[in-house]
Amino acid sequence: MRRLTVTPRNDWQTRVERVGLTFHTLADGSPYWDETAYWEFTSAEIDRLEAATAELQRLALAAGEVILNQNRLTQMGVPTEAVEAIRASWNGEPPALYGRMDLAFDGRTIKLLEYNADTPTGLVETAIAQWYWLQDCFPNADQFNSLHEKLIAKWKDLKDFVESPVYFADAGTPEDRMTTGYLEDTAHQAGLKTRHIAMREIGWDSRKLGFVDLDNNRMQTLFKLYPWEWMLKEPFGAHALETLPPASALVEYGPHKDRRSWGSMLWIEPIWKMMWSNKALLAILWELNPGHELLLPAYLDGPREMRSYVRKPLMGREGAGIAYVRDGLTVEGTLEGSPAEGQVYQALAPMATAAGKTAVFGSWLVDGEPAGMGVRESKGLVTNNTSSFVPHLFR
Repeated sequence: MRRLTVTPRNDWQTRVERVGLTFHTLADGSPYWDETAYWEFTSAEIDRLEAATAELQRLALAAGEVILNQNRLTQMGVPTEAVEAIRASWNGEPPALYGRMDLAFDGRTIKLLEYNADTPTGLVETAIAQWYWLQDCFPNADQFNSLHEKLIAKWKDLKDFVESPVYFADAGTPEDRMTTGYLEDTAHQAGLKTRHIAMREIGWDSRKLGFVDLDNNRMQTLFKLYPWEWMLKEPFGAHALETLPPASALVEYGPHKDRRSWGSMLWIEPIWKMMWSNKALLAILWELNPGHELLLPAYLDGPREMRSYVRKPLMGREGAGIAYVRDGLTVEGTLEGSPAEGQVYQALAPMATAAGKTAVFGSWLVDGEPAGMGVRESKGLVTNNTSSFVPHLFR
């Protein structure tokens, strides 16, 4: 595994825009999509990353059962009113589309940093832009990347379960709009009818007891690139819970046997993803699997014996609220104040560093199966929305 420099394609901006990557340059003019370098792996290293992703998914599934059986959602900062909806959703097994595990990998050890199972972005960069870069620059090499094909295949699997049209909603930021636009395109390629709507444009019709679009058409299937924990804090959050089935529905209908067991609105991602996108999962995984080679020590009640660790808010995004401590000294971020929902303390991982940057390897899953990888680089220790995306290949 190594990071190599390379001359960018002369018209790289035009080329990435042509395949849908419109968010390629930051406000200060520096590249978000950075093809001045790439990461090269061996096929054996890719096999290890893929196997690690599958194993971590297995651990997460087992942790989900424990969280619900031991009633630990409140400990994770999940609102009380959402607990039964999460339980019913988990047991009813509504469709789940995708997720991304952020991994540390230094060529020797692989460690889970966190799991964004609800609203991961970076799909266009991973699935499309870096694939075309590979074809243009290294056509004889390969890439850990079957995201596009697996997304289309999953939408095809859902064809008989979703109600048409499938709505795609986001908060309207350039990155979010790019991601939902791409996912909508994969659904369209799978033969589904789709429609985009902004989150702020969704209404509630008390007579229809459902969410409606701007034409007052009732919405029955919605992919939302909007975190569940944000949505539940909105004025319509209580209505979102009303569209989900009560636990008693599973007794009557059973999972998979009747779409009614998923509620009057099919939400993608389902509300049970709140268990996995919550960073308390990291502490629960370590508690259940102490010493596991893919996990880092992590605790909810403080750093305990650790003098070097990272403190993360349970529901933070894009690196917000993260603080790094090394040998008892804060080296990035701040420990002042505490996130309202709580925090997790996780041991520092051995990270890949090169050219003064730290790399995080985002391993994607579709329908719970490993599907590809994207590399993000940061000048500091925290990966945030200004961290660049660098393509990869393997030989």
